[in-house]
Amino acid sequence: MHLDLTRPGGVPEHASPRAGFVVSKAVGNAVVRHRVSRRLRHLVADRLTALPAGAALVVRALPPAGDASSAELAADLDSALRAAQRPRRPRPAADGPR
Repeated sequence: MHLDLTRPGGVPEHASPRAGFVVSKAVGNAVVRHRVSRRLRHLVADRLTALPAGAALVVRALPPAGDASSAELAADLDSALRAAQRPRRPRPAADGPR
């Protein structure tokens, strides 16, 4: 699962967090994709209040999501949200020209 927590241009800081979902055909047929979308939508709705105001969350379902249980999707989502909200470490400087 890939998450992107950003504040798109023009969205006020006090705006409610928003979420969008990307579930491609690689996840499965239409029935499977819709089931994954419904599960993710339900899981994200419970977690939106934990996001900063004005945040935009994009959840991209990877192919294994088609066979995952709701509990597995929840665990992956929680892990990805924790990782996305962690402060980023600065990258080490390169050791000169290559």
